[in-house]
Amino acid sequence: MFKGHPKGLLAAALANMGERFGFYVMMAILVLFIQAKFGLDGTNTGYIYGAFYALIYLLALVGGLIADKTRNYKGTILTGLFIMTVGYFLLSIPTEASTMNLVLACASLFVIAFGNGLFKGNLQALVGQMYDNPEYKDKRDSGFSIFYMFINVGAIFAPIFAIGVRNWWLEKNGFQYNADLPALCHSFKNNTITADAMTSLQNLANQVSGSNVTDMSAFVTQYLDVFSTGFHYAFATAIFALLISITIFIINKKFFPDPKSKHAAASSDNIEMDAHEVKQRLYALLAVFAVVIFFWFSFHQNGLTLTFFARDYTDLSSIKLNLGIINIQGAELFQSINPFFVVFLTPIILALFGWLRSKGIEPSTPKKIAIGMLIAALAYVVMVIGSLDLPAFESINPAKGGTPLDAAAKATPFLLIFTYFILTVAELFISPLGLSFVSKVAPPQYQGLMQGGWLGATALGNQLLFFGAIFYESISLSATWAIFVVACLISMFTMLFMLKWLERIAK
Repeated sequence: MFKGHPKGLLAAALANMGERFGFYVMMAILVLFIQAKFGLDGTNTGYIYGAFYALIYLLALVGGLIADKTRNYKGTILTGLFIMTVGYFLLSIPTEASTMNLVLACASLFVIAFGNGLFKGNLQALVGQMYDNPEYKDKRDSGFSIFYMFINVGAIFAPIFAIGVRNWWLEKNGFQYNADLPALCHSFKNNTITADAMTSLQNLANQVSGSNVTDMSAFVTQYLDVFSTGFHYAFATAIFALLISITIFIINKKFFPDPKSKHAAASSDNIEMDAHEVKQRLYALLAVFAVVIFFWFSFHQNGLTLTFFARDYTDLSSIKLNLGIINIQGAELFQSINPFFVVFLTPIILALFGWLRSKGIEPSTPKKIAIGMLIAALAYVVMVIGSLDLPAFESINPAKGGTPLDAAAKATPFLLIFTYFILTVAELFISPLGLSFVSKVAPPQYQGLMQGGWLGATALGNQLLFFGAIFYESISLSATWAIFVVACLISMFTMLFMLKWLERIAK
């Protein structure tokens, strides 16, 4: 698979695994942690989640600017890894549930986002610089796809470790996991619980405690404390992954291009561009950045509304893995599905593109991105159909006097699994190829900044994520998913409208 590719490609992918591990720990548990610990509703949780993910990508612009100005990509990347490690350490410290500690948790998220900003875009720029060498230039698309596949290996295991640590802590304190209990506990504390919901709370409390609960106030306080502390310890798993990435990066630095050296400077400047061509390339990149905002607004619902759906509407009783010392069960487990499919499907997608190339009919990179947006729309069509018979969230929300659904009334896990399968195919048509397109089209002097620009567009899409939480809590589920179908189709038709221009620029 790595034959004919630069030596530094595998090392870069392995160094990126720690960041992906932490990213998917966050994807799996962040919104559930915020709601379980601080009792926020979906909309306010969505504000925090969207802002955090927006900052992760927006600060990549800052990181790209720093690296471009200093030409010290390696040093900037390494600094980012260390700062992310500090952020996860701060978030792993258990605290009481208070407004001040919510502020401190958000500050920890900012530290992680800043470190990610220094790291993410610049490592991608380094990978792009490897393919500036004429020897590897024709393998740029496949190189980024391989890079994207390998960095997701760490992401497969992140939710599993996070769930394992959280559930281990629950069991150590004499409790079992239940997805519905945190919301019911907060409803009890806020005196908004109905008689039916109180019956459900009592039954679940007895079930997870293994005995009859007589002091519900004490149970509610203790369960929420243990539940959220388990999440704190789950964040600590990212620290170990990042330390491994730091070690790999330091050992393999010699395999990465160095823009400060004369050889690298000559390599990246070997194509002279006049001011007009530079402007045209920048305009093309900015146009693509604007379009993908709508895609990321839809795709990154996997850590927000799709995670809410896994918790509130998906039958989790059949998804349980007993490893002896820990039980792997929880809505968070679905976040392992996307990276698993990335690793599993990437060789297949690469083989498909290779076959099309051999026949002379391989689509251009911009056309692949447009196709990916259509595929993403189809994923949400599946969710629309699968949610037609499910009640609106307001009717089952304990905070609004509702009662969680019984397992028999919930959707099969295969609905989300199939949706994630389709979304992953879409992602493989868009994300790695988008990175490849940026590295190919960006003028040499703006490589880091334009990789940051791609991530900045992702940031704007992420900043809109909270609208998904608003829709989830206020309109029917099918109508919510239909909005994302429309957003993906808008992206697709806009890309097709610009297709000829983008293909001309990319040449």
